[in-house]
Amino acid sequence: MALASSALTALIPLAVLGGALLDLVGDHDVADEIIDHYGLTGGGAQAVTDLFASTADEAASTGAGIAGTVFVVISVLGFSRAAQRVFEQAWELKPLSVRNTLNGLWWIACSAAFLALNGWISASLDQRRLGLASAACQAVLSVGFFVLSGRILSAKRLSRTELLPFGVLAAVLAACYSVGASIYLPHLFDSYATAYGAVGAVFALISALFGAMLVVVGSVALGREVHDELGRIRAGRRPADDEVRREWDAVLDEMRSRWRTARRQLSPRRDRDPPPG
Repeated sequence: MALASSALTALIPLAVLGGALLDLVGDHDVADEIIDHYGLTGGGAQAVTDLFASTADEAASTGAGIAGTVFVVISVLGFSRAAQRVFEQAWELKPLSVRNTLNGLWWIACSAAFLALNGWISASLDQRRLGLASAACQAVLSVGFFVLSGRILSAKRLSRTELLPFGVLAAVLAACYSVGASIYLPHLFDSYATAYGAVGAVFALISALFGAMLVVVGSVALGREVHDELGRIRAGRRPADDEVRREWDAVLDEMRSRWRTARRQLSPRRDRDPPPG
């Protein structure tokens, strides 16, 4: 949830600034791209339009101004540091905090390029049969981006070999999440827009970002475990034959202990409660 909140505070100013730039070079803006990508109609489309509505003149005075630029930088750096902490905690690295600021800015630039390229691939190749060409290109691109993200945010303290399981897992889970989001998000936007108006688009975005960040955090944790397990296999270290059984017995003992504790806590309450009637 913390990552999703940081992503939202970075996304809104970036989207306003990006929408202003798109207005200057073409007829589409960020709202149009979101509506087209997810096939939004009715209240959902209107809520997104109201949320990201901006003109080139407004962008010149806010998004491109000094104060606006500073706000955008602060917002995106907050998100990059939150993502950085995920890798540092998963791999038990020494926190770098603001000392990794330049790498954070570089990662934001790479992320923007990745999203733009991903959108171009989707728009260019989705017309082909079954969209398989688009899916294959996006999968390869996603693996490379996730591995590069780990390298940048860890200040190259993690090698590509260490990050490859995370990259593959994140790409696969992100693809699955994208399919589910394309089906569910239109309904989510419409329902929130009907209930809350333009603010409903914000609620829908934070829900979508929560799911995306859950995929990232889960992939980081699983990627670390997969890398460690592969390292043990390559080194010829095998767990004891009864290790799984011992771990399962420990889980069952813990569950029985909690059940007995809960029963002891509930017994005095039942004794104090008068019988019905």
